Amino acid sequence: MMTVKDEIAFMKEAVRLSIENVENGMGGPFGAVVVKAGKIIATGTNQVTATNDPTAHAEVVAIRKACEALNSFQLLGCDIYCSCEPCPMCLGAIYWARPDKIFFGNSKEDAARINFDDKFIYEELERPFTERKLFTKQMLREEALEAFTKWTKSTNKVEY
Repeated sequence: MMTVKDEIAFMKEAVRLSIENVENGMGGPFGAVVVKAGKIIATGTNQVTATNDPTAHAEVVAIRKACEALNSFQLLGCDIYCSCEPCPMCLGAIYWARPDKIFFGNSKEDAARINFDDKFIYEELERPFTERKLFTKQMLREEALEAFTKWTKSTNKVEY
């Protein structure tokens, strides 16, 4: 059974990773840890600039490592500790990974104050795709639906 003391220790590790990442010049000030059964099974730091990968946020890196360690595409029974409130991409990844709980340190408002502002993404998600700032056009829907039809009928799919 996890205690508040355990939760604090795991959050401190996520924060430590975020500070270390800045000190080492490896990327943004973000760290994350994935915990299962009271043990850290994976860690991640922001590696966007180090890897030229805009999806290499700390949470996504930690999720990828945890899923590999568990040999699973889900984090059932796990908790994720993030040094900052997850951005929209990371929050989506966390929901898809299905951990039991999320804990975070800095808020999205704190992140915005140092120019990591995701407010525009939240606003864009609320707009119809035809009104978004990034040109978006739906094409070949009928052709694309074939994959969905095949998925629905498939007997060898893994539901998630």
